[in-house]
Amino acid sequence: MDATKHEPPRDWSHPPFAQADLPVVGVSWIDAVVYCAWRSEQDGRPVRLPTEAEWEFAARGRQAALFPWGDVMPAWIPNGGRGPLQAPWPVTLGEPTDFGLLGIATNVHEWCADWYDKDYYSRSPERNPAGPDQGVRRAARGGAWRHARTMCRVTLRSHLVPSFRYNDFGFRLARSL
Repeated sequence: MDATKHEPPRDWSHPPFAQADLPVVGVSWIDAVVYCAWRSEQDGRPVRLPTEAEWEFAARGRQAALFPWGDVMPAWIPNGGRGPLQAPWPVTLGEPTDFGLLGIATNVHEWCADWYDKDYYSRSPERNPAGPDQGVRRAARGGAWRHARTMCRVTLRSHLVPSFRYNDFGFRLARSL
């Protein structure tokens, strides 16, 4: 934030969201993209937001299941996946996916690079679709701690205006190989 002169995320210093082991939330899509640019410069290797297709592949892994861990909600999901909860839980909670990812599809909605179009996948390329060229809202994937169900199927999509900041929205970095 100091380097980019970017304002802090929503609820940045509110105790339920300010612990070091929690995901950063309250960031807009714009905030996430600014962070990616800063991080890319710092590391000398580009990072970005994943496309929806990349996010789904990462969440699904090598299986065709409803959730990243199979067709049944895992026992480690707080409160049996029922919410809303008071705040997000630590990012290290739970079992990793096939690709070693923690907490994907649960805890926090994750911004994706794509514009959102509810009908896009009916006409998109079959392999690695990159989303529509324009839109009003940006796509997000994953469940969130403040909803009635804190975990969602790997195929479930959501969307939000890119400048909005909600304390159940965060992001995950992607890097092209």
